[in-house]
Amino acid sequence: MRKAWIHALVLVSVVGLSACSPGGGGTPGPSPTATTTATSPSTATPSPDTETTVPAPSPPPSSAPPTAGPGKGNAELAIMVKRAESEPAQNYTLVCKDGTPTAESSHPSAAAACKALKDNPAVLSPAPRQTDQACTQQYGGPQEATVTGVVDDSPVDTSFARRDGCEIGLWNAAKDILGSAGGAS
Repeated sequence: MRKAWIHALVLVSVVGLSACSPGGGGTPGPSPTATTTATSPSTATPSPDTETTVPAPSPPPSSAPPTAGPGKGNAELAIMVKRAESEPAQNYTLVCKDGTPTAESSHPSAAAACKALKDNPAVLSPAPRQTDQACTQQYGGPQEATVTGVVDDSPVDTSFARRDGCEIGLWNAAKDILGSAGGAS
């Protein structure tokens, strides 16, 4: 009786393991070291580990923001920065032509902001935050900012805050554009 019980336990374990293996489903398949002999190439089933020479399909075009890199340096932006809930918002206009501020700009450091936009216009178009992205839970301050307008013919409508490590990183990347009114380094 004991031998029959052990045999049944081993059989159940083997069947259970084969269900977890590729091509499983309850029936044992060939061992990973086994080879399949086929009569013709058209009937051969390649192993899942077999490399192919067929290239992977191209990913579909996405609406992801442009990657970092130099741009044209043209911008027309309205920037609102609020240091704290109890303080009034400070509003700036930033107009850049070929990376140089124009007379219409009221930004406190317009030259640095225009240079930052020319060096990396995507800084104002961050990728959407992933829901599973890990961010340090540190508070960077009550500062908030919004930036709207156009950079190198691409619309911009983004917000910044300093509520956690990820948002602080985005703020710091755009600090020259947000200006000194943000009250954050």
